[in-house]
Amino acid sequence: MTQYKNIQYKNILVHSLVNIGDVLLSTSAVALLKKTYPQAKVTMMVRPVAAGLIRNNPVVDNVIVYDYKAKHKSVASMLKMAGTLREQKFDLAVSFDRKLRPALLTWLAGIPVRVGPDRVFGDKPSHVTKLFTHTVKIPHDIVNTLQAETYQAIVRGFSGATGSCKPVMAKIMPANEKKARELFATLPLRKNKIALCVKGTFPLKTWPKERFAEVIDRLFWKIDAAFFIVGAPEDKDYAAEVIALAKTPVANFCGRTELGDLAAVLKQTDLFITVDTGATHIGATQDVPMVVIYGCTSPKRWHPLSDNTVVLTTDEACCPCAVSADQCPEHQCMNGISVNRVLEKIYELTEER
Repeated sequence: MTQYKNIQYKNILVHSLVNIGDVLLSTSAVALLKKTYPQAKVTMMVRPVAAGLIRNNPVVDNVIVYDYKAKHKSVASMLKMAGTLREQKFDLAVSFDRKLRPALLTWLAGIPVRVGPDRVFGDKPSHVTKLFTHTVKIPHDIVNTLQAETYQAIVRGFSGATGSCKPVMAKIMPANEKKARELFATLPLRKNKIALCVKGTFPLKTWPKERFAEVIDRLFWKIDAAFFIVGAPEDKDYAAEVIALAKTPVANFCGRTELGDLAAVLKQTDLFITVDTGATHIGATQDVPMVVIYGCTSPKRWHPLSDNTVVLTTDEACCPCAVSADQCPEHQCMNGISVNRVLEKIYELTEER
C-alpha cells in the first residue's frame, strides 16, 4: 500500500454500478478522493438510473453511463467499453461496488492502478479482488457502520487520506427549479408542504398503506399543509391506493420527477415522511426535515447523513435481513411501528404537539 500513497494521480475513474441510494452515498468518498487529489480529473461510471445524481455534480468532472444489463451484455460490447476507457488513459481506478464486470473492464482497459475493497455490502469473500492491484481491508463492522463511512474507508485505506465528507448531490439546475414550481402550482395553497415516499424497493421496506393514510389525515388537523407523494413511475399505482384510503387531498407526483427535479422539490419541502429509499439520501443533501421508517434495514448502516432527521425502527433481533415477504408474513419490523409513534416523531421534529 505504501508504494501508492505518495503518487499524485491526475486522471481517476471511479465506478459505482449500484442503486441510487448507494451511488449518492459513494459521492462522499468521491468528495474525499477529490480533496486528496485536488488536481485530478475524476470520472464516475454509473448505471443509467443514477446518472441524474452525477451529471452537474461538483465533485465529478465527467460521467460514463454504463447500461450493462441491456446494451452491454455481449463480449463485443464489453471490449468496446474497455476500449473507450483505454482511450481516456486513466491512471487510477477505484471500485465502490466490487462488481466483476466493471473490475474486468478496468483490467481490460489497462488502468495501471486498480483499487477496491475486500468487503462492501457483505462479508463474503470475492474473486473480484484478484483484478485489483490493491485491495483495501475495511477495518470496521460493515453491518453496524454507516455505508458512507465504508465507501470513504476505501479511499482512506488506499491514499492515506484523513477526515470525512458528506454525500454530494448534483447541482439543482434552472430546469429542475422550473419543474418544482410547476408541480407545486398544482397543490392547494397551504402554509406548509409535506412530502411522502410510501413504497420501498421491496415489500419488507414498506410500511402499511393504511397507516400512511391515517398519518396524512391526522396531520391535516394539526398542520396547515398540502400533501404529495413522490416516487418512481412504478410506484404510481401503489401511491394511488394510499391516496384512495386517505380522506385528505393528496397529489401523486410519482414518475413526474427526474432526480434533479426531486432534489429541487425536497429543497422547498417543509417535511418529508419516508421509508428507507434513495429519496431519503437525496432529501438529506437538501437538509429537509425527515422522519424515516426502517423495516428490514438498519439505520445504523443506512441513516441519512443529516442532523435534521429522526428515525423509527423496532430494532428486531432478526434485522437486518433479506428474506422475501412471503417468508416473513408477520412483518413485525414494520407492523410494530404504530401511527402514534410516527406522529410523535413528526411532532418532535416540527414542534407541533
